[in-house]
Amino acid sequence: MSVLSRYAQPVCLALPVIFFAAIALRTGVVAPVAAASGPLLPTPAQAAFFEQSIRPVLSNNCYGCHSATTKAAGGLRVDDLDALFVGGKSGPAIIPGKPDESLLLQRILLDDEKHRMPKGDDPLSKTDIANLTIWIKEGAIWPSNGTNRSSANTTPAAVRHIARFNPSPPQEQLVYFEKNVKPILVNHCYACHAADTKPAAGLRLDTSIGIESGGASGAAIIPNNPEQSLLLQRILLTDKKHRMPKDSAPLSKEEIAAITLWIKQGGALPDETEKLPPLSAKLSRTYATLKTNHWAFKPLTHPPVPSVTNHAWPTGDIDRFILASLDEKKMTPVADADPVALIRRVTYDLTGLPPTPTAVAAFRKDHSPRSYERLVDSLLQSRQFGERWGRHWLDIARYGESTGPSRNVPYPHAWRYRDYVIDSVNKDVPYDRFLQEQIAGDLLPADSPSERDRLLTATGFLALGVKDVNQRFAARFQMDNVDEQIDTVTRSTLAMTVTCARCHDHKFDPIPTTDYYALAGIFTSTDNAAGVNSKMGGAGLDYYKPKDLLLLSSAATAPPPPADQIAKLKVEIAAAKKAFEDIQDTPEGLALGPDKKPKQAAYRIKLEKLKEEQLFLTDPGTLGFAVHGAREGEVADTSVRIRGVEERHGPVVPRGFLTAFEVPGAPTINPKQSGRLELAEWITSPTNPLTARVAVNRIWQHLFGQGIVTTVDNFGVTGDRPSNPQLLDYLAGEFIQDNWSTKKLVREIVLSHAYQLGSDFPDRYRDIDPTNRLTWRHSPRRLETEEIRDSILASSGRLQLQPPAIPPVEKLKMIELADNGPELRSINEQADASLSRSIYLPLLRGVTPRALAAFDPVSQTLVTGQRDTTIVPTQALFMLNSSFVRQQSVMLADRLIADHAHSINKRIQEAYQRILGRAPTNQEITRDSYFLKQYEETYSKQPPPSPARPVEEKSQIAVKDVIVDPADDIDQSTPVIIDSPIVFKSPEEAALTGLVQTLYASAEFQFVR
Repeated sequence: MSVLSRYAQPVCLALPVIFFAAIALRTGVVAPVAAASGPLLPTPAQAAFFEQSIRPVLSNNCYGCHSATTKAAGGLRVDDLDALFVGGKSGPAIIPGKPDESLLLQRILLDDEKHRMPKGDDPLSKTDIANLTIWIKEGAIWPSNGTNRSSANTTPAAVRHIARFNPSPPQEQLVYFEKNVKPILVNHCYACHAADTKPAAGLRLDTSIGIESGGASGAAIIPNNPEQSLLLQRILLTDKKHRMPKDSAPLSKEEIAAITLWIKQGGALPDETEKLPPLSAKLSRTYATLKTNHWAFKPLTHPPVPSVTNHAWPTGDIDRFILASLDEKKMTPVADADPVALIRRVTYDLTGLPPTPTAVAAFRKDHSPRSYERLVDSLLQSRQFGERWGRHWLDIARYGESTGPSRNVPYPHAWRYRDYVIDSVNKDVPYDRFLQEQIAGDLLPADSPSERDRLLTATGFLALGVKDVNQRFAARFQMDNVDEQIDTVTRSTLAMTVTCARCHDHKFDPIPTTDYYALAGIFTSTDNAAGVNSKMGGAGLDYYKPKDLLLLSSAATAPPPPADQIAKLKVEIAAAKKAFEDIQDTPEGLALGPDKKPKQAAYRIKLEKLKEEQLFLTDPGTLGFAVHGAREGEVADTSVRIRGVEERHGPVVPRGFLTAFEVPGAPTINPKQSGRLELAEWITSPTNPLTARVAVNRIWQHLFGQGIVTTVDNFGVTGDRPSNPQLLDYLAGEFIQDNWSTKKLVREIVLSHAYQLGSDFPDRYRDIDPTNRLTWRHSPRRLETEEIRDSILASSGRLQLQPPAIPPVEKLKMIELADNGPELRSINEQADASLSRSIYLPLLRGVTPRALAAFDPVSQTLVTGQRDTTIVPTQALFMLNSSFVRQQSVMLADRLIADHAHSINKRIQEAYQRILGRAPTNQEITRDSYFLKQYEETYSKQPPPSPARPVEEKSQIAVKDVIVDPADDIDQSTPVIIDSPIVFKSPEEAALTGLVQTLYASAEFQFVR
């Protein structure tokens, strides 16, 4: 029996009359009471009609824009009956009994395609329209157990993901609940804690799931333990201000006794579990075929190395696989790259930095195979290799130093994970171990405190994703985070789009929704120790959960907090609290002050600031002794959420792995653990057909510009097929055999003849293989934005190779960052002034350092195995107008003048060598000498530029992915100086600066060939 079944009837019967009376008062429209006279509890026939003929129409045509899981267009939701009654910006969507007056039907019947619904889609069929008309005319009956109510809530408490307290309570206990407890909840609690209200504190008491899950303060009841149950604690308070039910008489002794006994006996609740729709016969047949036939799901093969006709060309087995595929097409590779192009290519590919002029000169002199091998080995051993290839992994790990949208809360300890990645890459930690540490590092053995710290830091991979901390409902916050973790883990390691199965069986890949929730159970059994909390409209410390952070071993040596200062703060907090409570909600407190805000707001802000100050004196996280990561939580399987809706629970699914492919020897999940360790072992098993293939394909893509499988993050049915499947499996097998060593594989690839090819493009190959899938040439690539910035600093002599001593974000508190406020302004200024490599710049989500903004910076929200590359006019404008580019151009120009005081030709030569990695031709020297002369003459005739002037802060907008515009979030009080024009010391400096900036803007500088 549903919780809403029996005792809720009087409430439901009264609701439409009250509701439509409210509509009449608000809109001036008198809604007919007769519309409410139909049966509110559906007959079996009405329920069947709704489920078969109405819900599918709404779900398939309307939920995409008008549901709880989307941004409800026009403020309208159609996945809930009450939401349809309220409607959107245009008013109520339906008027029961009157289809002709219902806006929903009116918009569906429009002839104007621009405004007809569903928008941008074919009109509904005549049958669907007729069914909707009948449904509204008969009273718009909506079965109560099938609603999608946005106001439902579950809690971040450990019990939130357990489907039931007791899935099979004794019948007599259920009867006791229905007879003795539920009437109390209906009469005293539903007014504030039910679907028809905005559930106070996120707590719903009108459904079993709501009661089991609790609200913002935690679990409402703890079965068999009434003393620890918050529901009873709040009922028993003597303080009228906080006692429940609010603003009402206290419950009677008999009512309290009934609730106490109910909890003591286990808190029996009716089972509201929904049935999971079965897998369709068509999809079932498709799944079976794909599991057997899709190339990526087949076991790794061990292809024999092919024989080739040109025995002199290959330098190893990689070349033989490539040459064999070219032989089939009657194609031959182009000529080799010249030494200057090759050293520039391999140095950028392995370190992300340009080769020095000295290194280029030495390699030009001796570019023998042995010399090239020594060059490669030295690059692999440099710290810069870990910074370059660590950045590749951070792209995949969607690394960011804040929570992202809605309310941007910093992750001040994220840099530890970044440094862990760089260090692991430089130490060539085996890739399988590297993955295991990030998925389950806290469950791996450690032989020292420092190793334990390292493993905890590795789990930041799971914690540092985007989080909507402004989410009202804690359970949705948790499941959205779980979804983000599943997507990150599976897409990064397996290149599979598993999260498409959150709401329904995957439409393309053989991933039923039960597989998704088998994985979800692993992550709901894991505590996301990111240190953040969700609260809609929160402020200050509302988003910070210091106890959720993982403490480092050094926390034990933290100095004791200053006792005198804490004692003083306690006194100040007590006084501030009393002052706030005295004025709260009084006429004086509600009166507007000079800032046009209630006066009591200033009292509240003062109290919050004092609390923050007290916390930050004692908080290990604020003092730098913590990391963001993951740890074991309350272990339990989880239930399927029907259609992905958190409040609609289906059957419980045992924790497990994907069934799309076989992994011989797969581990069995320990029932007492989350399953993360076993998941990590399953992913990194040598028999897993995807993991090694995905890894080597990404490595190939970073070195050749495109993967053997071009869709590097999608090995599913909608992804591409490998251009050379034998080579892919050969590389994967070698990778595993070499103990998953990234450095060994990179070394083997860059030493191949194929990697050393030139980038010529003969016309005869344009029609045969225009995209170079067969690797007959080396495809040029545009430098990534970090490489461009780092190269400019390196060529100007300003780059600092040592990491910054104190990462800028480490100084931030875990409090929301106001858009364009003082903290963000400071971070942007530090990024502008930094001379460190770009990987060490602050990377708050939504706030891109200005020097990185123009050249396609990576998304920090999703797994990104391959970045987008665009060529747009704003990039040329950036190279022309950027203060960073102009300042570094001046630096290099000054250096060239100082080093070659009397030789224009030598200045030009060194500028080319530093920026382009080569010497200029005689023609270029002649042309540039003329340019410098003309520039000096023209500059000499120009008046000096005007000095910079202060401007209002509101005209200065940070470079943001999304610019928001709430006036309260912008600090307009502090004037800043706009980029000042450079005042050159001489026409000579101005001219040489112009030449340097022109070389930076050239395609030759920005591309590696």
